[in-house]
Amino acid sequence: MGLRPRTFLLGLLLLLLGRGTTQARTSPGENTLEEQLWPEWQSLKGFPFSCNSKKSGSDAPSNSVHSLSPSDIKLVAAIGNVETPPDSGTDDLEKQEWTESEGPQACMGVVTVLSDVIRHFNPSVLRPICSPGKGVVPHNGAEDLWIQAKELVRSMKENQQLDFQNDWKLITVFFSNTSQCHLCPSAQQQRHVTSSMDQLTRMLDCLHQEVPKAFVNLVDLSGVLRGSHWHQGTPLSPTAEPCRCSGETSRLSRVATQWAYQETWEQLLASSKYNEQKSFAVVFQPFFYEGALPPPSGERPLQDPTVLALTLWNSMMKPAGQKDEPFSAKERRPVKCPSQENPYLFTYRNSNYWPRLLESRAKFEVRDGMEIRCPDKDPSDTIPTSVHRLKLADIKVIGALGDSLTAGNGAGSKPGNVLDVLTQYRGLSWSAGGDQNLSSVTTLPNILREFNPSLKGFSVGTGKENSPGAFLNQAVAGARAEDLPVQARRLVDLMKNYMDINFQEDWKIITLFIGGNDLCNVCNDPVRYSPQNFVDNIGKALDILHAEVPRAFVNLVKILEIISLRELYQEKNVSCPRLVLRKLCPCVLKFDDNSTELASLIKVNKKYQEGTHQLVESGRYDTREDFTVVVQPFFENVEMPKTPGLPDSSFFAPDCFHFSSKAHARAAQALWNNMLEPVGQKTRRHRFEDKINITCPDQVWPFLSTYKNAVQGHGSQLLCSDRAPSASPPTSVHTLRPADIQVVATLGDSLTAGNGIGSKPNDLSDVTTQYRGLSYSSGGDSCLENVTTLPNILRKFNGNLTGYAVGTGNASDTNAFLNQAVPGTKAKELSSQVQTLIQKMKDDHRVNFHEDWKVITVLIGGSDLCDYCTDSSLYSAANFFDHLRNALDILHREVPRALVNLVDFMSPRVMRRVFLGNPDKCPVQQASILCNCVLTLRESSQELARLEAVTRAYQSSMRELVESGRYDTREDFSVVLQPFFYNIQLPILADGRPDVSFFAPDCLHPNQKFHSQLSRALWVNMLEPLGKKTDTLDLTADIPLPCPAQNEPFLRTPRNSNYTYPMKPSIENWGSDFLCEEWNPSNSVPTSVHELRPADIKVVAALGDSLTTAVGARPSNSSDLPTAWRGLSWSIGGDGDLGTHTTLPNILKKFNPKIFGFSAGTGEETAGLNAAVGGARARDMPAQARDLMERMKNSPEINLQKDWKLITLFIGSNDLCHYCENPEAHSASEYVRHIQQALGIFYEELPRAFINVVEVMELAGLHQGQGGKCVMPLAAQNNCTCLRGSQENSLEMLQELKTVNWDFQSGLSRLSYQYLQREDFAVVVQPFFQNTLVPLNDRGGADLTLFSEDCFHFSERGHAEMAIALWNNMLEPVGQKTTSNNFTYSRTKLKCPSPGRPYICTLRNSRLLQDQAKADPPVLSWAVPVAAGGGLAVGVGTVMAWRALRGRQRENPPISLNAVSL
Repeated sequence: MGLRPRTFLLGLLLLLLGRGTTQARTSPGENTLEEQLWPEWQSLKGFPFSCNSKKSGSDAPSNSVHSLSPSDIKLVAAIGNVETPPDSGTDDLEKQEWTESEGPQACMGVVTVLSDVIRHFNPSVLRPICSPGKGVVPHNGAEDLWIQAKELVRSMKENQQLDFQNDWKLITVFFSNTSQCHLCPSAQQQRHVTSSMDQLTRMLDCLHQEVPKAFVNLVDLSGVLRGSHWHQGTPLSPTAEPCRCSGETSRLSRVATQWAYQETWEQLLASSKYNEQKSFAVVFQPFFYEGALPPPSGERPLQDPTVLALTLWNSMMKPAGQKDEPFSAKERRPVKCPSQENPYLFTYRNSNYWPRLLESRAKFEVRDGMEIRCPDKDPSDTIPTSVHRLKLADIKVIGALGDSLTAGNGAGSKPGNVLDVLTQYRGLSWSAGGDQNLSSVTTLPNILREFNPSLKGFSVGTGKENSPGAFLNQAVAGARAEDLPVQARRLVDLMKNYMDINFQEDWKIITLFIGGNDLCNVCNDPVRYSPQNFVDNIGKALDILHAEVPRAFVNLVKILEIISLRELYQEKNVSCPRLVLRKLCPCVLKFDDNSTELASLIKVNKKYQEGTHQLVESGRYDTREDFTVVVQPFFENVEMPKTPGLPDSSFFAPDCFHFSSKAHARAAQALWNNMLEPVGQKTRRHRFEDKINITCPDQVWPFLSTYKNAVQGHGSQLLCSDRAPSASPPTSVHTLRPADIQVVATLGDSLTAGNGIGSKPNDLSDVTTQYRGLSYSSGGDSCLENVTTLPNILRKFNGNLTGYAVGTGNASDTNAFLNQAVPGTKAKELSSQVQTLIQKMKDDHRVNFHEDWKVITVLIGGSDLCDYCTDSSLYSAANFFDHLRNALDILHREVPRALVNLVDFMSPRVMRRVFLGNPDKCPVQQASILCNCVLTLRESSQELARLEAVTRAYQSSMRELVESGRYDTREDFSVVLQPFFYNIQLPILADGRPDVSFFAPDCLHPNQKFHSQLSRALWVNMLEPLGKKTDTLDLTADIPLPCPAQNEPFLRTPRNSNYTYPMKPSIENWGSDFLCEEWNPSNSVPTSVHELRPADIKVVAALGDSLTTAVGARPSNSSDLPTAWRGLSWSIGGDGDLGTHTTLPNILKKFNPKIFGFSAGTGEETAGLNAAVGGARARDMPAQARDLMERMKNSPEINLQKDWKLITLFIGSNDLCHYCENPEAHSASEYVRHIQQALGIFYEELPRAFINVVEVMELAGLHQGQGGKCVMPLAAQNNCTCLRGSQENSLEMLQELKTVNWDFQSGLSRLSYQYLQREDFAVVVQPFFQNTLVPLNDRGGADLTLFSEDCFHFSERGHAEMAIALWNNMLEPVGQKTTSNNFTYSRTKLKCPSPGRPYICTLRNSRLLQDQAKADPPVLSWAVPVAAGGGLAVGVGTVMAWRALRGRQRENPPISLNAVSL
């Protein structure tokens, strides 16, 4: 080798200076030796250095080496050679060149850099010293180091700038091993380290005895220089005698032995005499390459000693036992700084080394056994010929292929024994192990042996794949996907040649699991480990099995989500050999969290998973009846197991990479359950810490699940013979055949995104998983025979259909494709989804945007209703209408050739019935988080009535939009309302509760069984002509898939259905139809009020205020005071007849045409017995009662003693309006007292009377105007002081008014129980106003047709509705009366007396016991668990997952309905 000029000059300079200890002694202005040798290292002063140089605490130097900070160090020195001469094959000239220059250069380079680092903390640090070895002098390495140590001591003593006794020194000793025995396992390694220590003792003794105040680094460069002909720095033996190690040479072997070697050194030093004093310490600093690989042969490993020096410094900054940063000759890593908590160099004592080591080894593994108690463990009656009818007990042979996770590396190792991870505990392997039995070791074979004790093929004990105990577990530690074909070939040969296996007849189960090593190396060779090569290599192995192995069921276990390993690696509070971890899996662990490399790895991981699915689901391995491959996806989403707050290392072998027996047991249980779960419903998330219950085979369907037998319950058959497209591509949407559809797309919320479709029962957290491939309108998983979805149906007509989603994931994932539904989406966000969808269709090469026909399904509204009560204005029906219109307008404007399915949402009533009807199965404690405004409302409450009204308004908005014809202006576009979701018929169990088996674990989202029915119903709707579409879905019905009609084979639109949208009928009056048949009076005039029939009533009367005088019932023709239309009053008016005016007297006229007392017209003289006075309050009721008594006594038409009288009392609105003026005078107690006084007058003086007391309506909502639509100023604000005041203090005043309102109603509710002594007298409280809310029109606004011009009093329609509600209340038993009013217009809402109940209802004839008057109202059965504070069914993590699923939910939203209440 020729001399290099620069090397020659440097060598010559060294010769001139002479040999010996290297330290510069120069006069000012002269270049020092290190400046001459390493001028480029002086630039370290400009190296980025972010450490705080200020010493914390006292400025005085430390008295102990265990609290030694960098600022205390005065001198940096080193002995030993960083690089030593080439081997004996190198010529003498090259040796001389090395002797003269390379050795001193490398050593001086390291100490110079270290000294510069120290100078940052202590500017007075002295120039460094390097005492290089003799090189070619024939001393052995140990003696050479002793000589150097003596020389170093002499040099330090002579240094006049150094206070030898008191100054702290940092001394580094470089050595290496010419032998490779340090890489031998166990006892050999222990002997070698002890031998090395003995050889170093003389040198260490010299330093220990003669050098006070010293921190000594013992640096072994064997791992760095191994493999290079630039042999190790100062060797401990003069000749390189190779150590004859037995064992493997794999990466795992190298890494484990290196770690054990380092740990052996540290234990030996930590317990030695060199670490007993306060003034002296020796610390082992290991150096191993990244990935456990040496530099290529011939390459100098230490070309830049700066890297070596900084790596050494960083090692000094890490506690003993945690030095896990691998060496990289080409990479400068950031310089570590002393921390405020640990501002010192680490020794064994201040690293707390021994206690931590003992703690990590104190955790002994407890193996997991279990029992399985299945009623049916028998094999098939005859040996099955089809793999799709294979029972567990039919399996006779088991085998496995894979890597070290299947080989069982470290499964039985004791904690802390990293070296034992090399042991392959095949008998404990999750998929192939057969040690002991199931009661002590849980593995797939041990579970199968419970069904067939004669099972063969499982592995036992320990050993490699070629050991006798391995048997058919042919997994190889370190294997990659490219190694699988060789494994498959070996497995087939073993099965063929084993005498106890009937290769042709025995059923076999083979589990294949691979990919961890591929992912761990993908960054080093992306092409070799590409997803395509990964899948192709698995395919090659499966092809061998498929071609040669009869009667086999192959489990292809998905590669796990390996990224979770980072959590264990990064958690410093968990004791793990991080250097081992990083070397075993560098591509997962060495990159930063937000790096592009890590993002790429995650993408490759997912593509590995997706690729294996696609490989198998292609049908490639389902061509024979006796062979199949099934993907088992339980590892698809893996969470790091935790023990309070920290990763639980008990699930891992001592290297924290491989599985412990505990993890093997959990994996075996998960695999077993996956095998029995139907395809499409398999668990895709695995939590190691969850103890899994072993599933027994279904007694009805006891077979292993395959792609073909998964049709059970979720697949469908399509029997259409004509599946052809149009002869030429249609230009009209009205002649569109199913086979013409080339693109499917969807928009919506979590229902369409597929949340929870495939979730296991009770796995609430998995409801956040979006199973898009199973979604009813967009899923494309598997095929129609296995999974019923609209795309899978359409694919039977057009195999080239595109746009459907597969698998799981978010809308942004590539596999979601054109399913752009997002969980938690409200109507206002639908336009954004539309824009995203359009852009995707335009950009994707698979879609011809202008030519392809598209079916787009839209379902929205559920999320809006869930949040309606938080802001009734934001989620009003009017806004819903506008948002939906905007979204459809964009589609109509921008998307050519499209048929849009607009699907109704699930009724809140259905959601409530399922959720609240199963408090033991549904997460009722989380109701406010899952769907607050639907699930937390009380039955019969105003809020619930309002929600149902808004729901109807939403649905009306959808119909109004479609029926407007707005989207029928183009020949190639139409929107069709598909109403199948309008009425859901829930299956009811024998105990009367709804069947939750159709729902995900949250009891809200449909599961796959439900989605399958949705898909069928949608398809049926699409083929049904408008006007004849099914609007009911029976979840238990058998819904066959229909075929397009031969004469009209089109997807139906309004035009090809010859359908005209209906016109709303005009309403001429507000009368009612009388349909009652029982309308005769009693045979004789009754003497008891409890036997009073409607026809027995002779007299009607009323007390109250302007709502009873009917002010404003009709529009006024003048600006004078509003007219009192008494003849139209709900409770006392008698104008016209029931056919034109619905009032209580007009109803009673049907029973008794001669009834007396009703009002007529508008004049006082025709008021009859209507004693109501405008502006009256409760305090006026006694006076009105006396006035009425006088009228009746003085009327010649009334027989006071014999005629039955019906009196209606309704008062309280004005009391509420003026409550704030004098709360005491208008308190609930005063209100009730005045009414009692009036009733007392009747009770004392009036015979034969039935008194209706109508509860007061709620006024609080009337504080807001009606969008400027009222002609007159609001009476509620002009004449209602409290409502006017509420404009200034709205929230507080409204809440107080609601409370008082409730108190008024509560006070009245007990009056029915206070007048029971007389047989001919009864008071009955009629509660229809208790929870009545102002109804909404079709657009979701308040329906003003119920109000007069002042928006406060009732119109004629409003009076009619009140009359109907009062009449129906009178016929309902006490305790069962309706507490709200349905304002939907109908002429047939009047109830009739029945033969079984012909009387007006009183307390007695309602058979309600008196003591119930004192009883508290019954508590709703579902309210108890909802209100309970403890016993949460799910943890905080699930709650947070649900908050994410719901999306943008306000924190603690106030329940404010902002409703206009009557």
